[in-house]
Amino acid sequence: MSQWRESIKNALPFGVKRAIGETLDAFDRARQWPAATFHPWRRDSIRRLRALKDIHRGQRVFIIGNGPSLRQTDMSKLRNEYTIGMNRIFLMFPELGFQTTYLCSVNDLVIEQSAAELQALNLPRFVSWRARRWLKPDDNLYFLYTTYTGPKFSTDLTGRLWEGATVTNIALQVAFYLGFQEAILIGVDHNFVTQGKPNTTVTSQGDDPNHFSPAYFGKGFRWQLPDLETSERGYRMAREAYETAGRRVVDATVGGKLTIFPKVDYDSLF
Repeated sequence: MSQWRESIKNALPFGVKRAIGETLDAFDRARQWPAATFHPWRRDSIRRLRALKDIHRGQRVFIIGNGPSLRQTDMSKLRNEYTIGMNRIFLMFPELGFQTTYLCSVNDLVIEQSAAELQALNLPRFVSWRARRWLKPDDNLYFLYTTYTGPKFSTDLTGRLWEGATVTNIALQVAFYLGFQEAILIGVDHNFVTQGKPNTTVTSQGDDPNHFSPAYFGKGFRWQLPDLETSERGYRMAREAYETAGRRVVDATVGGKLTIFPKVDYDSLF
């Protein structure tokens, strides 16, 4: 039976298959919507998110990726800057001597395996609605309704956000909602040593060569191989949204491979 279904699937024109896939994705999002809108934890997050709208109007923010290039970046310059960290950036907090202003994390595997550390952080954290399986409500914790499908750039954190295959796309939407005029990317290397089929779940067999710390996704940590093509689709949407609003995203990553945003020299920003 499965072989028969696969034969039919392969025989369908690409446009038909895409339309069917998008329809099924839409039904799946519709199924998630009620809880992501009316659950008490989400209602509380929505209420508190509204109070954050445009609180940083006209200011700049550094969105900090977790690439190896952070080791060639003078992070001390960020002590008095607004910053958005992502995922396991907290591993760097002790040596920095300060925390990021905000933190975003939406990947299920990262949240599941880092739940204790994420819960203990004393800073505003934006996490996926799915994270309710591992994280409990907190005054500084905001549950976002994020999805894998339905590409778009959202300017409203109280509604649905598309993940675009990377938490960096969520951070860009968070920065926009908070009102930042300029978002500066650092540590977004857009380059992975580990290769394989995008989105495949793998288990680390040793030190992590893809992030700023060998322990980031250290031995035994389960993670998903990057989907750089989908990430770039999200980045293009972000660039268009910022530019349409008279704002901008620039890339100050040292040696980064991303080509979507204008490049700037990190040291020139201070």
